[in-house]
Amino acid sequence: MIVRIAGVCLVNVLGVGLLAGCAAPAAEVSDDVEAVEANIATTVITAETAAATDEEWGTFKEYFAGATAGTRDLLSGTATINPGLEIHPPHRHAEEEFLMVVEGSGEWTVGEETFPATQGDMIYAAAWDLHGIKNTGDVPLTFVFWKWNSQGLPTPPDPGQ
Repeated sequence: MIVRIAGVCLVNVLGVGLLAGCAAPAAEVSDDVEAVEANIATTVITAETAAATDEEWGTFKEYFAGATAGTRDLLSGTATINPGLEIHPPHRHAEEEFLMVVEGSGEWTVGEETFPATQGDMIYAAAWDLHGIKNTGDVPLTFVFWKWNSQGLPTPPDPGQ
């Protein structure tokens, strides 16, 4: 099932590993945007070697941060949120982002609406779209995330400014 609200896509992949269609509007490549040198090489980072930080809400693990040939401002990792908590209230940022629930259940916020978040669900949030996740279950909720800006494209301006 795919739900699209304000440019944000919610996808239930049901363990199939398939992400279906919602695309962000096409952006024009800019010659005046300076490329960032890639600092991420092909490698494997295990759950045991990822940089882990314990927070009041749960655990954050950073796997990759930096730039690749096609991305800049990349951050990827996992977050495990304890029952009844959230990392922060729904928010907006310049990076595009995918999040996928791999354990537990909770609630997505997309724009001004909320939806159940269950294992196997994935969200795509375009730059500056309001989004968030909260653990409303009785067990920890873990999600994987990837957020980035694209090489060769200007950082999308904040429409609220």
